[in-house]
Amino acid sequence: MKDKTYLISKIALFVTAIIWGSTFVVVKGATDTMPSNFIMAVRFTVGSIVLGIIFRKKFKLIDRGYIIGGLVMGGSLWISFIVQVVGLALDTTPGKSAFLTAIYCVVVPFLYWIVFRDRPDKFNFIAAFICIIGIGMVSLNEKLTISVGDILTLIGGVLSAVNIVAIAYYCKDRDEYLLTFLQIFVVAVISWIATIVTGSYPTVYSRDAFLGVTYLGVFATALCLVFQSIGLKNTSASSASIILSLESVFGVIFSILIYHEQITLKLGIGFLLIFIAVIISETKLSFLFKKKDNISEDDNLI
Repeated sequence: MKDKTYLISKIALFVTAIIWGSTFVVVKGATDTMPSNFIMAVRFTVGSIVLGIIFRKKFKLIDRGYIIGGLVMGGSLWISFIVQVVGLALDTTPGKSAFLTAIYCVVVPFLYWIVFRDRPDKFNFIAAFICIIGIGMVSLNEKLTISVGDILTLIGGVLSAVNIVAIAYYCKDRDEYLLTFLQIFVVAVISWIATIVTGSYPTVYSRDAFLGVTYLGVFATALCLVFQSIGLKNTSASSASIILSLESVFGVIFSILIYHEQITLKLGIGFLLIFIAVIISETKLSFLFKKKDNISEDDNLI
């Protein structure tokens, strides 16, 4: 039963990565006609309505612990999302944003170490070093400068790591579905406050943009955040973050297919290095060591 739950959790995280990979293109399109705060407000309002209807019977469980968990999870999620959306609205392409955001898969093990006293292994350190080089290849131009959008995207990736560790911490001994609803509800409230305070309303109302934000609310928010909470409750935060970081791969694929993004050799090398860092951090290169062990055993037989 435990193995089945573990497998379901992995599949849920993988599906989340695919759907989130598609959001970079959708968000980029929505920011052409909608302010970032308004996108967040509508997206998370839709998500909270969907989950509120589905999990309304769990509301009786809400206590001080759930409220604190919802505030911390929701607050960290809002900051990470708004920073990423602003970066996309500036000068970052969907493909670059997808890979730069993947820095959270390297940051999570170290934050997890601080919170849970679980020290990262040597593979995490190696992956971090390679990932930093890859990020430099992706974000630095020929003059060794980095755009404002890239910087914001990187910051958003670090903040995503904070959110992932927060979810792992609070979902450990609580109902993950109720916490996910509270997280989304908090983000919706903060986003509407920010929208009203800044007067960030669309000047042009686009049907395609609203359909895109609705897609974000139902699938990329309500569905995926439930899947993420399930995955983080039943697998380690480090392992879950690596699977989720595959959204960067799918993000580039969707960006090439839909946004027609051009991938240069420099960007390609950077993407490859980040992907290698992800593989090292997740597998610990166990497939190489197993191969070596098998060869040694064959030699002994001879």
